[in-house]
Amino acid sequence: MMNNQKNYPPFLDSEYGNGDESSLFHILPVPLEKSVSYGGGTRLGPSAILKASSQLEVFDGRSTPGEKGIRTRPPVNCRGPVEKVLKRIAVETEMILSHDGIPVILGGEHTVSNGAFQALTRCYNGGTGKVGIVQIDAHGDLRNSYEGTIYSHACVMKRALDLGFPLFQLGVRSLSPREIELRKQRNILHRDAPELCAGELVTDASLPEDFPRDVYLTIDVDGLDPSVIPGTGTPEPGGLGWYQTLSLIESVARNRKIIGFDCVELAPRKGSSISEFTAARLIYQVMGIIARSRGL
Repeated sequence: MMNNQKNYPPFLDSEYGNGDESSLFHILPVPLEKSVSYGGGTRLGPSAILKASSQLEVFDGRSTPGEKGIRTRPPVNCRGPVEKVLKRIAVETEMILSHDGIPVILGGEHTVSNGAFQALTRCYNGGTGKVGIVQIDAHGDLRNSYEGTIYSHACVMKRALDLGFPLFQLGVRSLSPREIELRKQRNILHRDAPELCAGELVTDASLPEDFPRDVYLTIDVDGLDPSVIPGTGTPEPGGLGWYQTLSLIESVARNRKIIGFDCVELAPRKGSSISEFTAARLIYQVMGIIARSRGL
């Protein structure tokens, strides 16, 4: 797959153009699609989000996070073995962190998060538990392997566990029996969709006191209900709502420092721009949450 640069305009370029290395937010497009197991199209997600972002307003409802600088980097080359792709993601992520920037990775399938995890292990010593991962997702993604590969999108959080990261899962509503067993064995923290969405909506993630102060946020768009973002390869009913999702993320940012995040598994649908625009809006809203949490 060739990466055509013109298909990856800067995020919100209609208002801000493209930032420089001093920008607070660094967008890293990763159009990876190698282990799709149901609906396809995730390789088109990053470019669709970037194109849709040109239609965003700079005011997110509370602030203008784009003023802190948004730098959109060239898309990662996704050709070749997935291990090499993950190394490329890790190198780019480390570079962003070295400039005191906040990496914002656009997938592609959820596997791309593994590259960020590798970078965090080296930059933040995540293997000793100094960085925690907060996951918004419909699925546990805790399988050791799936359809012949340990780098399937269904295995991404198991790889994070293997690297030593503590996990906190939000909105999950689809698990295999083995994943349920692993959760119990490893004491994986979670608040699943039935708890968060049934009855009175829960809007506070309520991270435990001993969860790491620095966190990386990984957002699989299927964590939200398909009525909010229908364009994803494995939609699951009964997911998080729009304002609920933002409130959960805000509750994390109030008590923790979000050092980076990704948005993955968007699969644009022909004839509709709802999903990519909503994903772009979600990304910008998270930028605002992070900037405000830092007093910027």
